[in-house]
Amino acid sequence: MSNLKFEDLPKATELILEKLLAIEEELRNIKENLQPKDPVELLTREETAEYLKISLSTLWHWSKKGILPSYGIGNRVFYKRSEVVSCLIKLK
Repeated sequence: MSNLKFEDLPKATELILEKLLAIEEELRNIKENLQPKDPVELLTREETAEYLKISLSTLWHWSKKGILPSYGIGNRVFYKRSEVVSCLIKLK
C-alpha cells in the first residue's frame, strides 16, 4: 500500500474502516471478558460479627477453627462476604 494512487483511496479507506471495526469489536469482547462478574467485597471484623449476629470473640474462635476463613492486610482482618454467606448452614 505504499504506492497509493488517487484512484485507490476509496478502496483503501474502506479497508481501513473494516479493520477499525474489527479491532473495535475485538476490544469490546476483551473488555466484557476481563470484567470480574462478582467483585469481592471485604467486610471488617465488626461488620462480619454484626452480619452474623455474633460476638467478636466467637468470630475469632470460628476463624481459628477454620470455620470462617479470614484475610489479613497489614494489622487488619477482613472476611469475604461471599465466604461468610457460603459458610452459613441451611437447617431443616
